Amino acid sequence: MTPKEVAALDGRLDRFLADLTTSLGRSERHHWAKVYLQGLLMEVGRKSIEPLAGRIAGADVQSLRQFVGQSPWAVEQIQQKLAEKVVDLLAEPEVWMIDETSFPKAGDASVGVARQYCGALGKIANGQVAVSLHWSTCEASCPLGWRLYLPQSWLETSARRAEGKIPDEIVYRSKNQLALDLVDQVLKWDVPRLPVVADSAYGNDHDFRAGLRARGLQYAVAVEPTTKVWTSDPAQTPVAASKPTGRPRQYPALKDLPEVKSLAEVAKDLPNQAWHDIVWRQGTKGPMRSRFAQVKVWAAHGWKRQEHPQRVMEWLLIEWPEEAAAPTDYWLAQLGGQSLGLRRLVKIARARWRVEMDYRELKEELGLDHYEGRHWLGWHHHVTLVSMAFAFLRSEQARAKKNFWCDVDYAAPDSSAIASEADSPRRTVPVV
Repeated sequence: MTPKEVAALDGRLDRFLADLTTSLGRSERHHWAKVYLQGLLMEVGRKSIEPLAGRIAGADVQSLRQFVGQSPWAVEQIQQKLAEKVVDLLAEPEVWMIDETSFPKAGDASVGVARQYCGALGKIANGQVAVSLHWSTCEASCPLGWRLYLPQSWLETSARRAEGKIPDEIVYRSKNQLALDLVDQVLKWDVPRLPVVADSAYGNDHDFRAGLRARGLQYAVAVEPTTKVWTSDPAQTPVAASKPTGRPRQYPALKDLPEVKSLAEVAKDLPNQAWHDIVWRQGTKGPMRSRFAQVKVWAAHGWKRQEHPQRVMEWLLIEWPEEAAAPTDYWLAQLGGQSLGLRRLVKIARARWRVEMDYRELKEELGLDHYEGRHWLGWHHHVTLVSMAFAFLRSEQARAKKNFWCDVDYAAPDSSAIASEADSPRRTVPVV
């Protein structure tokens, strides 16, 4: 948005923020939250604090730095309020999307920075990585929460932890564990349950899928073609009689189990009639169409090591375009006891495309990756404020749609909470 457009939305931004920022406490914090969002919404320039402050009359660099990097306002309370607003705004939900994004960095002082795979660059590089969970309809989506991934090196010594001002209670969590932590957070907020979609970095992990099932969540997650499965239930394999001596056998011997196949092998063994032409949505260049098949499978995770996790039936979804020499994509899915149609399964599995658009808009339009602070609290404050700005843009986009029938206006702001803003909206206000 241009500065003039941002200024014209001043009243609507006030109403949007009114219930979101109640937990900030002091009126000065409400003021700087609005100033920061105004800077993020402007289309020109870098969105780090100093250039951002330079574009807004009356903004003070030191006060903004203190508000974002040091002021002790609670991230989760605002994220919960934001989640409630997003769920109400995007009221025809489809899925929860889980993914990760990276923030390339030149130095090594920012919390969480390490040499690691950086998706933004497509290679191993110096940067931060964050996991996010997004609420999505078929037309729009918005992040509900974030977790910064901390490599072991940031947690091994008290000196390193102190450098990033990492809270004592933070322990090492893999990215997949962070994703489940986000799931637990939104479940605690009573966000309505939706099928979870994620790429193969999450879908390949048997424990991640088991974690979703344990939480009563449906899912359709991408997996690699080398994943091993059975096409019949291994639990139905008879257990051979035990020897006269020794403990009774609890599980079938490896040699007695059904044949284990890779997903690629399962796909190649399917008969022609298993494949169906499916259109799942309208794209910018016409209907999105491809050829799919679905098969019941049981994951063979740990079978060679004779591990015995709970084996459950999952649907294997395979995409094999007619002109392709081999299948292009695979998913494992569980959608509960509902009647499962192939088109519905394809539509859910293919819903993840929106998350990459979210990341692009969050970075290119709102400066998600522009924050230059070095500490744990500041990073989480910044991504929360960016998510608020993103949700505000979503509300404005909804308002602008000619056929949008919902009232997306908000209740008038609490005058007692932001009284000092009304008295002097452009003066320099210290943060406490």
